[in-house]
Formats: sequence, structure tokens, C-alpha cells
Amino acid sequence: MKVQDVLLKAMAKRITWWEAAEIIGVTDRTMRRWRERLEEHGYSGLADRRKGKVSFRRVALKTCEEVLRLYREKYFDFSIRHFHEKLQSEHNLELSYSWVQQALQGAGLVKRRRRRGPHRRRRERRPLAGMLLHIDGSKHRWLKDDRWYDLIVILDDATSEIYYAQLVEEESTRTVMAALREVIEKKGLFCALYSDRGSHFFVTPKAGEPVDKGRLTQVGRAMKDLGVQMIPAYSPQARGRSERNFGTWQGRLPQELRLANITSLEAANAFLRDRYIAEFNRKFAVVAKEKGTAFQSCNRKDLDLVFTIQTERVVAKDNTVAIADRRWQIDKTRFRHTLAGCTVTIHEHLDGAISIRYGPHMVARFNLLGKAISNTRAA
Repeated sequence: MKVQDVLLKAMAKRITWWEAAEIIGVTDRTMRRWRERLEEHGYSGLADRRKGKVSFRRVALKTCEEVLRLYREKYFDFSIRHFHEKLQSEHNLELSYSWVQQALQGAGLVKRRRRRGPHRRRRERRPLAGMLLHIDGSKHRWLKDDRWYDLIVILDDATSEIYYAQLVEEESTRTVMAALREVIEKKGLFCALYSDRGSHFFVTPKAGEPVDKGRLTQVGRAMKDLGVQMIPAYSPQARGRSERNFGTWQGRLPQELRLANITSLEAANAFLRDRYIAEFNRKFAVVAKEKGTAFQSCNRKDLDLVFTIQTERVVAKDNTVAIADRRWQIDKTRFRHTLAGCTVTIHEHLDGAISIRYGPHMVARFNLLGKAISNTRAA
């Protein structure tokens, strides 16, 4: 091992100073002199003595030991970049990132990273916000226990700004629709949506083959209804911007939740909404190449119907329709004495309510408990 790494391990209390002397191959007396020199001249004291000049990057031994102690006792699961930010914001320690990296790696508290692979050119960002949004989910033990949750994130390709981030039990058609609706209500309609080929986004007839753009999923139908183009990704590399973003989330969010003593899904989502998304954007969002926005205000009044699970059914002779083991009764309407034999559309809303429409007419509506809401009868 390098002498520097051995000394750092002694400062981090991973080995004793006398063990460090034995590893380096010097006497206890020499090690005592080295330590005195470190205390007097700082972490770079030994090198400074050999060069005959004082380094402007000199760090006091106590500061070095404090940095290593903080990482070992409090920030042990943080990435180097994340820890460096905490040193500045929480502990007022203005140290260079390179010094912190070398100290942690030399002390054996952080593994040295492998050399990077071949260089690849990154796809250019869209010039305007709202031209292309990425949506993806990442399954991870976000609360650092045995529970696995999916983090659904929507970010802008032009700026990397996060518009939505929430933890859910499982990524599904309903949770994806809820995310997209919230973004549209807050930001407006966007041009295109980039996603993987999950079954709630696209129909893929055979694994590895192109998606069938003629057969729409519930999410695909909603996006087409709103005029949003859907673009499928055919490899993780194609979604590089989203994949890198999740790498950052996994390296920071669990640690932030631990520091905040958050152990429940509800508290974690409140933390994301009220604090962390804004903090994340301040650190990682960039300015778009061009001024302006591609978002358009959404004047649709029927988003409650657009973002539903829609199923067509033929009304039975007793004016009922059914999905699986659930059955709903359609009351008499004023424009037609019976709907038997007619095809209606059953809308399963995101809040669990059910509405049934025949063309433009709402012919029945039921609450979450399945009880009919009488004031929605068609005119």
C-alpha cells in the first residue's frame, strides 16, 4: 500500500498508528515524528517537507480526522459527491472534491472505481422544455429495509428538471396515469413521451421485436387522445439520461430518508413533494438551449375521463354490464327506454369510482364502494 493510504487508515481509526508503522516498515519513533509533523503541517506535511515548500492545499490533521469520522459514523452510505456537498452545507468544511475523494479512498472507506469503458457520444438534448419528457420507474429498497418500492420519475429532456417523483407499491397503468395527469395539470401538454417498452406503455407481440403501434394500451390511448407522441426505447443505453438520473436517485434518496428518520411510504412521498424534488432540481437541473417552452396549457375539462381504464361492454337484457365478477345496473334514461344490446364504455377512475358512458352520455356512475350516484343520470 502507499504510505499515504496507510496514514489515512490510521487517521480513520481503521488501524493503530503502531500498526501503520509496521506496515510501512518504520520504527515507532519515526511514526511518532511523522504524526507530530502531520499535526504541525497538516495532511500534506510530509510531502511539503521533502519539497521544501508549503502546500496551499494543506489540511490540518484534526480536520482530516473529523472528515473521516463524519463519513464513518454518519454518512457511511453516501456517495463521495453527496458527502462533499454535506461537508460544505452542514459542517462548513470547504475542501476540494478531489481531496475528499482521495482521503476516503485512501482510508479504505470508499472503494476505488473501475476505469470507465469506451467513450460514447451522448444524445443531444431537446432545445426547449416540454418537447420530450422521460418517464421511468426504479425498484429499490428506498427506505433501507426489506421493503421494495418503485420510484416513478418524470423529467424533462431539455433541462433534466424533475416534474414528478413518487414512491408506489408497484409501477402500473394506474400509477403511471396518475403521474402523467399531475404533470399535465401543473405544466401543461407536452409534445412527446419517452419510455421503456413496459406493458402499460406498449404492446410488444414478441419479445425483442418492435412494438405494435396499432394496438394501444390504456396509457397509449390517453396520450393519443391528448395529442402526445409516445416513443419507445429499445435498450437501456437509449434511455441513458433516465438511467443516469436513477443512479443519482439511488445514491442519494435512501440516505436522505435515513437522515430524516423517515420509515413510511406516506412520509417519504411527503418529503419528496415538500422538499427533496426542489432540492434535487437546484443541484442537477440545467438551462435549456433555447428560451421559451413547448408546453401548452391544457383546456380539456374531461381529464377525469381521459385518465381512466376504459373497457367496452355490451349491455345485457336486464340493463347490466359486468367486468369479471363485478356487475353494475344501468337505470332508465330519458333519451332511450333501454340500452340492452348497446355497446357502452366502462371507465374505471384512478380514485376507484366507476362511470359508464354511451356515446357522449353519462348513463351511470358509482363510488368507490360500488354505490350508485343518482345525480349523474343522463338528460
